[in-house]
Amino acid sequence: MTAHTEDTATAHEWQLIARPVGRPAPEDFRFVERDLRPLAEGEVRVRNHYLSVDPYMRGRMDDAESYIPPFELYRAMEGGAIGEVVASRSADLAVGDTVLHNLAWRDVAQGPASAFRRAPQAPGVPESAYLHVLGMTGLTAYVGLLDIAGFKEGDTVFVSGAAGAVGGVVGQIARLKGAARVIGSAGGPAKVDLLTGKYGYDAAFDYKQGDVAGQLAKAAPDGIDVYFDNVGGEHLEAALASFNRDGRAAICGMISGYNSEHPQPAPHNLFEVIKKGLTLRGFTVGFHTHRMRDFAREAGAWLAEGRLVYDETVVDGVENTLEAFLGMMDGANTGKMLVRV
Repeated sequence: MTAHTEDTATAHEWQLIARPVGRPAPEDFRFVERDLRPLAEGEVRVRNHYLSVDPYMRGRMDDAESYIPPFELYRAMEGGAIGEVVASRSADLAVGDTVLHNLAWRDVAQGPASAFRRAPQAPGVPESAYLHVLGMTGLTAYVGLLDIAGFKEGDTVFVSGAAGAVGGVVGQIARLKGAARVIGSAGGPAKVDLLTGKYGYDAAFDYKQGDVAGQLAKAAPDGIDVYFDNVGGEHLEAALASFNRDGRAAICGMISGYNSEHPQPAPHNLFEVIKKGLTLRGFTVGFHTHRMRDFAREAGAWLAEGRLVYDETVVDGVENTLEAFLGMMDGANTGKMLVRV
């Protein structure tokens, strides 16, 4: 087998060096350069082009049992990435292949070819889209709305964090699938305008103005049937109050409490679950990857037809990955937060 090499034999990577208490701080991390060992048989080296930073990564910074193992201290952190094979000792991947993988938070990644998969090639679709609208982010929206919440044509849908990477796709899928009304919450007037002006939401409100329950009741005078939860806390309470009989919630994330140093109190109105016969179901997309083919077929067609749109917030430089992550946690992004290496 022919071995392909390149001059660069170092990588720059972010490591977690202390478990954060509350909001992560710069001193909890370090950015280091390290030498890369020669490739072993069956391995490839990839120069990353884009890295993904996502809310779930905050949970991996804690040493706690969850659906995914915590980050190891003093080891390179992980996350979705897309890049180009620059050296290969594998028959499965060649130099020049564009690949998706989970070795983010670094500029160069290497390992067994089985840890990488060729990225789809679609005319006019930028490679970054496979880290969000046509990737796991989009699949999260698709599965959560259709499978977990059991969306039906004619439903009224409420999405919290609707201007984020997942939320922006949820509302559009609901509209494309025949929702009677789609309502979103977002932080700030510019994001509210984006929801109604670009993403096709029928109504949207700024949660930073307070009284989330009151604003939701005004936006959904006839109640809601489906709630897609990215935020938790006050938003979940508001949804419970506005639900119609037999309402369904897909609990995807609770970013409002990710940096909390103490457990958040439960919604004060949980009795609504009994009174209205509600279903609240949590999920993580990693258990639903069997739906990727269906999602890719539908979403790819919607995107090609211009019926599915998206936004990206891009931070340049692998050295600024932590800045991008913290900004995303503070709501600084519109659509998907990415790092362009």
